Amino acid sequence: MLTRDRLLLFLWFLLFRFLRGSLCSPRPPPSPQLLLLSRGRLLSHPRGAAGLPGGGGGAGPQPPPAAPRHGGLPGIQRVKRGWVWNQFFVLEEYMGSDPQYVGKLHTDLDKGESEVKYTLSGDGAGSIFTIDQTTGDIHALRSLDREEKPYYTLRAQAVDMDTNRPLEPESEFVIKVQDINDNEPKFLEGPYMATVPEMSPVGTYVTQVTATDADDPTYGNSARVVYSILHGQPYFSVDPKTGVIKTALPNMDREVKEQYQVLIQAKDMGGQLGGLAGTTTINISLSDVNDNPPRFSKSFFHLRVPESSAVGSAVGRIKAHDLDIGKNAEVEYSIVPGDGGAMFDITTNEHNQEGIIVLRRPLDYESKKAYTFKVDATNPHLDPRFQSYGAFKDTATVKINVLDVDEPPVFNKPAYLMDVYEDTPAGTIIGAVTAQDLDAGNSPVRYSIDWKSDLDSYFDIDPVEGTISTNELLDRETVAQHNISIVATKLNSPVLTSRVAVTVHVLDINEFPPELAVPYETFVCENAKIGQVIQMFSAKDQDLPNAGQQFSFKSPKDDLKNKNFTIRDFGNNTAGVVTKRSGFRRRAQELYFLPVLIEDNGYPSKSGTGTLTIRVCGCESDGSLLTCGAEAVFLPVGLSTGALIAILLCIVILLVIVVLYVGLRRQKEKETLMSSKEDIRDNVIHYDDEGGGEEDTHAFDMGTLRNPKVVKDNLFRRRDIKPLEAGRGPRGPAPVSQDNADIRDFIHQRLEDHDMDNSAPPYDSLVTYAYEGDGSVAESLSSIGSPTAAGELEEDYDYLNDWGPRFKTLAGIFGEKSSESQSDTATAENSH
Repeated sequence: MLTRDRLLLFLWFLLFRFLRGSLCSPRPPPSPQLLLLSRGRLLSHPRGAAGLPGGGGGAGPQPPPAAPRHGGLPGIQRVKRGWVWNQFFVLEEYMGSDPQYVGKLHTDLDKGESEVKYTLSGDGAGSIFTIDQTTGDIHALRSLDREEKPYYTLRAQAVDMDTNRPLEPESEFVIKVQDINDNEPKFLEGPYMATVPEMSPVGTYVTQVTATDADDPTYGNSARVVYSILHGQPYFSVDPKTGVIKTALPNMDREVKEQYQVLIQAKDMGGQLGGLAGTTTINISLSDVNDNPPRFSKSFFHLRVPESSAVGSAVGRIKAHDLDIGKNAEVEYSIVPGDGGAMFDITTNEHNQEGIIVLRRPLDYESKKAYTFKVDATNPHLDPRFQSYGAFKDTATVKINVLDVDEPPVFNKPAYLMDVYEDTPAGTIIGAVTAQDLDAGNSPVRYSIDWKSDLDSYFDIDPVEGTISTNELLDRETVAQHNISIVATKLNSPVLTSRVAVTVHVLDINEFPPELAVPYETFVCENAKIGQVIQMFSAKDQDLPNAGQQFSFKSPKDDLKNKNFTIRDFGNNTAGVVTKRSGFRRRAQELYFLPVLIEDNGYPSKSGTGTLTIRVCGCESDGSLLTCGAEAVFLPVGLSTGALIAILLCIVILLVIVVLYVGLRRQKEKETLMSSKEDIRDNVIHYDDEGGGEEDTHAFDMGTLRNPKVVKDNLFRRRDIKPLEAGRGPRGPAPVSQDNADIRDFIHQRLEDHDMDNSAPPYDSLVTYAYEGDGSVAESLSSIGSPTAAGELEEDYDYLNDWGPRFKTLAGIFGEKSSESQSDTATAENSH
């Protein structure tokens, strides 16, 4: 196979030399395959091969195409191709006076005879980067900043110097800006705030700081940052790689020092000399833990309390101080059980953690002058880490001395209640009040009535003894209860007074006799039995409320021989009427009067007599009331309620029949009278509507009005035929209507009646209908739609002119139609 390929290549070479030497015509352009083989380019950098600082990692060795010969066709020999480079480097922040040299472009087609021109395009071409068109040298025109733009992508091409024809396709390459250490590390989130609990062990995490370097982290050590602590030792330490800050000193006490300021430095170049550095500040606070118990400022508290202090009032304050803060400084106080502890209580003020001593019971200097007890102060929120240090509490002793206070007199009762009968004589003592001075001086007490509570001066009081008496007669019915206020004053200190309420109930004297509670309506059935209770009743009295009354009921002595009824007392303020016989009859006696003697339990006892009226009534067999009226006496005995209702219904039905009969008779007489007196022609004006024509008129015969002498039977006029001429009928000349004058007089009379009554509607108005309806004896009166037969004469309407001005318009219309008809007839005759 290899031998055959070599033979073919050798034959191709001979043929190519033969053609080149023998052809004299201009050389044709090479084929694309030949151009592809002939293209070769070399992009070089002055620093040498790939991998060096000036080089840029080439694409690797590529087979070089055959180099064309100058002025001739490309040869068939294979030419070794140079290296292709696709990346250059340029230093950032170049400060030289001349443009910075970047690299060189070169192609194998360039033989150094200035026939090849190099072009440059892409990012920054012409403004940042420039190329020598002849040599292919690339320069940077200004200083570059990698942090602003790290690389530039450009395209280069070799073209013919004369024709600008591309000698090869564009090649794309990259110019990277090589980083230098021109940016210091920066703490973008600083300054920092951190908190760590006090008394934390060494190595407790506090916070972490991070510095950012804008330099290239992939090139050199420009962006490798190392952390160190400049200020804050020996309390804290920092990890040089991660920037984590930890505690470095044990048992840091917040109560000793709470705030720490730490200065952290971040340095690039791995912390080496010449690296750039940045700093930040961290403010670290120690948070509180409950590592301190409460402590009283002194172990003994001495308080003085007036004996007049009210129960529930604060009588003193003590305080235990805690060096902690927040909930760790909260203090709970408690009284140790013992002497005096039951008299007082202690609570905590949430705002300042003071212990407030509260009085639980009244103080009395005369009974006990001092109290002593102990108070414990503890923390409600304990930290188990410090419980081994001992109990977190403190104890103090409190002594309270009771101060004597000059107090007002004290009544032996909180209130007084007294009773007095009405109409009691003036000056009668009804009770007494007592007050005394409990102070050591034991001053005498004087009494008085507050005049505002006794404006009418019903009562009086002895200023020394305190006895209360009536000042005038009392009336329970006017005022049943008096509320007065008694004032007690110390004789040696009149400003010290006390008051007590006295309620005086006015007791009732039995003044009014009892009476029946209500007027009772009592009845007894005719069929009542012996011993039957026919009525329950009670009594009332104006002296006392009903709840305190007790009544007894009986028959008067003069009525004990009553053989009809008796009174039975039930013992509960009620009584009943009981029958002593049966066989009561209304016809014999309808009413009975039963006296009742009522006595109360007042002092002195009062009695009254009431009378019950008993009516005899008819009842059903079950005792229900049937009738009790006086008119029932005249009814037959034994007539039931159903029979009475049936009789009443029959009477009502008869009355209705009579009323209907009378009404019908009256209506019939009225119709006969109207038909005999009214003229039949007057019915023309009684139309309720204007439709229907003569078909709606059933009360008269229009043919009779029009021609009373001639009435044709079964004569119906067609709607499509005009009315015949006057004097003509369908079978020959018809007699002229002789009742024109009668109709005229009738219409005149109706019109005059209408003119005199302007409020009446026009019921008599004359209406012309296009269609009068079927069944008219006089046939249709309308000429609308009626064709005129040949040779027929129109009716003469001249008589309408004699009816007066009211028919002038109608006469003009029909006279005009008659003239037109005559002229048409004459014209037709002339034409014939």
